[in-house]
Amino acid sequence: MEPEIETALQPQPERPRMRAVVAALILRDKQVFICQRKAGTAMGLQWEFPGGKIEPGETPEQALRRELEEELGIEAKIGPFIAEVQHNYRNGSSIHLQFFAVYHFEGDMQNRIFQDMRWAELRDLPAYNFLAADRKFIRDLAQGKIL
Repeated sequence: MEPEIETALQPQPERPRMRAVVAALILRDKQVFICQRKAGTAMGLQWEFPGGKIEPGETPEQALRRELEEELGIEAKIGPFIAEVQHNYRNGSSIHLQFFAVYHFEGDMQNRIFQDMRWAELRDLPAYNFLAADRKFIRDLAQGKIL
């Protein structure tokens, strides 16, 4: 029996694309604003920083401004870039996550999509069950290595 020969014409398994995502570190004093995903959703009840996917044609800053308006009802002034993380999830998906500081915003925060949301002390962040992509970043943030 002849061995099968792979050729470029054979269908290749589709590789998941890396999603570009942005997140806000909404800061006041030694606190940051964090949000908990709703129960019953993907990665439900885990904590994250507000933000979301960058849509085609958007800059990261434009995407973050849009996401903060959609999720929290605020008009944010996007501050400096803080850090970026690439993370591969067990299911094969991967993200490229960019964090930006937000020191100023207009409007009162409204909970439009989250289970819970709150101001948390930077040093206390590791006590929350954050999304896997955020965990190393929050440890560094809590230890004062970032900011």
